[in-house]
Amino acid sequence: MLAPPPPPAPPAVCCPVVELRQYTLHPGQRETLITLFDREFVETQEATGMQVIAQFRDIDRPEVFTWLRGFPDMPSRAASLAAFYGGPVWAAHRDAANATMVSSDNVRLLRPAWRDSGFQPGERATPGGAAASPGLIVATIYTLNAPAAGGFSETFWRLIMPALAVSGVHPFAMFETEPAPNTFPRLPVREGEHAFVWFARFADAAEYDRWAATLGESLQWQKEVRPALERHFQAPVEIWRLVPTERSRRIP
Repeated sequence: MLAPPPPPAPPAVCCPVVELRQYTLHPGQRETLITLFDREFVETQEATGMQVIAQFRDIDRPEVFTWLRGFPDMPSRAASLAAFYGGPVWAAHRDAANATMVSSDNVRLLRPAWRDSGFQPGERATPGGAAASPGLIVATIYTLNAPAAGGFSETFWRLIMPALAVSGVHPFAMFETEPAPNTFPRLPVREGEHAFVWFARFADAAEYDRWAATLGESLQWQKEVRPALERHFQAPVEIWRLVPTERSRRIP
């Protein structure tokens, strides 16, 4: 009797180190930056050993561009960033990119909250190719009064994840602040802060709005879950509603 085939290998999870980057742009400049970024800064960054995970338009703030990139570890992050920002592609296009920006230092350096809670990036469209239906990615950012590993991560897993599942939402990636020092000081990150960030996918903004309204009416959420969350918070919750650009990888 033949043995059953082995189960399929789980999807590869990327990456042990992740940058969540949000740029504030001059009015009317987002499409200019997206066109330049998707044409010049995707494959050329990945050629240095990093991964461009995803790029987004923020549907609530037309002057904001958000993107994610990942690295195998902190030393390789330093090497890859030095290679790209010291290389010919950035030298050729940095003035055009920087001209679109008011600020580019709202950057969180993150790591997966648990071993398998990182991204599982899919394919991206080739230049000029047809992009898949993007959907809506919602990033929820909790700024905490202590490192997430000090108790918040356990609270999220034990209490908040089940409540979200009951409401119909299943986060596909969860991160906490990477505590290592910034290995590439030329690009500042938000240091001295503690964050927990989770990502969920919705079909569109209308589906998200319906879900948020339902959650807000939940007695369990209001009386049990929300108080357990808020005692950890250092600042108000941030909710970023993001639509992938045409050349973004699909996540998940």
